Amino acid sequence: MLTDELIVYRTDENEILYDMAYIIDCFESSLDDDEALIEELRELYFDCIHRLIELAGNHGFYGNLWHCYLTDILVNNENSYSRATEIVGPVGGSINNAVLHDIEIFKELFDYDFYAINEWLGVDCFSIIEDYEASSEMSKVYNQRIKERICTLARKFREDDTPGDMKDSLTTFYKEYGVGRFGLHKAFRVVGSPKGTTIVPILNIAHVKLDDLVGYEIAKKKLIDNTEAFVNGRKANNCLLFGDAGTGKSSSIKAIANAYYDKGLRIIEIYKHQFKMLNDVIAQIKNRNYKFIIFMDDLSFEDFEIEYKYLKAVIEGGLEKKPSNVLIYATSNRRHIVNETITERENNMHLSDTMQEKFSLVARFGVTIYFSSPDKKEYQNIVRVLAERNGIKLSDEKLMLEANKWEMSHGGFSGRSAQQFIDYLLGFEEGI
Repeated sequence: MLTDELIVYRTDENEILYDMAYIIDCFESSLDDDEALIEELRELYFDCIHRLIELAGNHGFYGNLWHCYLTDILVNNENSYSRATEIVGPVGGSINNAVLHDIEIFKELFDYDFYAINEWLGVDCFSIIEDYEASSEMSKVYNQRIKERICTLARKFREDDTPGDMKDSLTTFYKEYGVGRFGLHKAFRVVGSPKGTTIVPILNIAHVKLDDLVGYEIAKKKLIDNTEAFVNGRKANNCLLFGDAGTGKSSSIKAIANAYYDKGLRIIEIYKHQFKMLNDVIAQIKNRNYKFIIFMDDLSFEDFEIEYKYLKAVIEGGLEKKPSNVLIYATSNRRHIVNETITERENNMHLSDTMQEKFSLVARFGVTIYFSSPDKKEYQNIVRVLAERNGIKLSDEKLMLEANKWEMSHGGFSGRSAQQFIDYLLGFEEGI
């Protein structure tokens, strides 16, 4: 089969590719007299079409689904060539000959005339996926921009006259958008298993924008300034966002992920029980052409928990310093992160050393940003802004009356309670 000759883009994960290549190989071998094989291939062909349609449903693909599928393989294949070109663009060396050899195979698959196979198998199903109209623009795998980029690249490949042109188009895509999971997704979580530490995409990150967060302009500016320095290759600091619950600390981090995705920023969320994996995570991202923020939400440690020691070790660095493309952003309701117990305060012998070790963790965050609960006036202003944005038609007097009643029974003044109040109002078709 053609796919057996792949060198750089070899993978065992693309079953549709190998099944379709097998059908092509059998067709070109002229096995017309083997009726049992023909029936087997007909069933396999229908199954491939089925899987391509399912792929379209999950990924939001449209147009020629076979082309989209092949394109998806190429933009996700992390190999020595794709990882190099995402950093510097076109590269020299013999690797180009190996890649061009593989692209020639993909070009042949891309341009293959399946109507001859339709006639041979006595079916007419390829036309269904040749100009496919998706039932929904939603994708469970990619955000809208990435889905469009892949479908657009598939159309560009169709227009490319030669394998060399197709290789150039792919290299340009790698340079502009990256390759694989880090190139195509903005947020990730960490999964541990007996096989090791894996960084997997978060497929449905909240689409929060910085402008959605009403107030906290000084706090947001400090966060934006530090993040912009980071993504632009200048010196930047680890950040600790601390303060009252519901004041927008976590939402600010999510908004940062959305705002700077196009500049190569990626967010990896990790929980404190996973801190032993931090070194493994950093090893996987330190040489990639992206800026990574390792995000720790609601960070706090009780007196019996020692995970903060792993965090300190990573921030401080051992013989190998923390890579320049990695920062740590954390949120906490506590200023000092680590809980101080009465026992520690009363134990004078070890008080100084213990408390110094715990409090020194905060000092490792070069930027600390305080998010305080709004007062009544600020809370009411947040409600007004959110109500206007959401088209809620209530008089100011009625809106404030209901907002004040809401906060009294839902946690007091905070941006979160204001948003929950607006969501409550939106649940009524005709208001309240």
